[in-house]
Amino acid sequence: MMNIILCGMMGCGKSTVGACLAERLGRAYCDTDALIVERRGRIADIFEKHGEAYFRTLETETVKELVQKGQLVIATGGGLVLKQENAALLKNSGKIVFLRANVETLVKRLHADTQRPLLQNADSLRERLENLLKDRAPIYEEAADLIVDADERTPEEIAGEIIKWIGQV
Repeated sequence: MMNIILCGMMGCGKSTVGACLAERLGRAYCDTDALIVERRGRIADIFEKHGEAYFRTLETETVKELVQKGQLVIATGGGLVLKQENAALLKNSGKIVFLRANVETLVKRLHADTQRPLLQNADSLRERLENLLKDRAPIYEEAADLIVDADERTPEEIAGEIIKWIGQV
């Protein structure tokens, strides 16, 4: 009853690829950020009112709930697997796929996004993303069972690569 979990930076395509992958595999799709928004309101508001630590607690609660189920495709928030407990819970419930995207791809996809708390008040979007990527990429790589490059590829192409890989696991 293996879950397929997508991790990676904001803007790498986890939500889009996750929905495509779930549809092609006939599985239920869950987006951890979307579940939190549905239950608690906008992430930016949660950060503002309660702080990032509280949001990270909500992520862990969501993960604990999702790993009780099987056969899901789960798109995680960009910072979710940075917490060791979350990464371990997810790894025990399935396979983790890191959607790797370079800074140019992320800047292109996120330049008009005003909803992400970690990008607010950044002097330079590129610099902020470079710093986040430098800190997070090694953790994503360590958590991942598979690394898929997301640059210059369609969600369908990425989903196809993951499906092919699942067939070999």
